[in-house]
Amino acid sequence: MENEKKDIKEVVEIKKSSLGMDENVAALLSYLLGFITGIIFYVLEKDSRYVKFHAMQSILVSVALMVLSFVLGFIPIIGWIISLLISPLTLVLWIILLVKAYKGAWFKLPIIGDIAEKQLKDM
Repeated sequence: MENEKKDIKEVVEIKKSSLGMDENVAALLSYLLGFITGIIFYVLEKDSRYVKFHAMQSILVSVALMVLSFVLGFIPIIGWIISLLISPLTLVLWIILLVKAYKGAWFKLPIIGDIAEKQLKDM
């Protein structure tokens, strides 16, 4: 019974980042304002690969969505309709990323997550 309690404690233990806050909170905050907070946490974080990964993924996701919205804005009618449909999906994605980061999950988006991971390895 004592070993079971110890195992559970190790699973939920959250490490501190070099910024002095819990890693999961720093990862969540890196998504909060898109690429702005992503850049802030990517530059300021020194030790935590978890925080740096989520910060880089935040930067890449927000930039990709901004570029997509910009391009769709130039396509009359069809582009505008698609842009309107993408907006609520973007909100859902943002909420999922916030929750996954807070729960401590290395939630990696298909293409963008691979790029973020590669950037982390190159450092």
